[in-house]
Amino acid sequence: MRRETAYKLAGRHHDHPAPGTGLFKERELRFKALPPGQVERAWQALRVLKGLQVERAGNPLSLTVRYSVLDYSLETLEDALRDAGFALDNGLYAKLVRALVYFCEETQRHNLISPERLLKQSNEVYIQAWDHHPHGDHDETPPDLREYK
Repeated sequence: MRRETAYKLAGRHHDHPAPGTGLFKERELRFKALPPGQVERAWQALRVLKGLQVERAGNPLSLTVRYSVLDYSLETLEDALRDAGFALDNGLYAKLVRALVYFCEETQRHNLISPERLLKQSNEVYIQAWDHHPHGDHDETPPDLREYK
């Protein structure tokens, strides 16, 4: 039996995430001061992407983006901006925050797209392994001699 069939028979539904899982993220993209005007160009480039909300932040060198972690990740957005020639802030604090956010979003995406484990019958694996494993509880006396007559 395929895993998906077993999940369906057990009544598991994986097509929608559980409520309150924090799928929608709000992140800040920080840019360097040079070259001038890159924040405006980045805002114009990002606002055409479907499912991505872009706003100007209080800081003139940053943008605020909102997206679903199923559609985008901060890593893909920043990589696309770097490939397009934009200069992002590369200070120590920005690197640390960036690494943490990349890891968290990658882990969350991996957990959302992987199927849930079928925990209802997981003990059967151990029962079958125990039955096939030689252990000291086996009585080698033939069944007819074990019965009291």
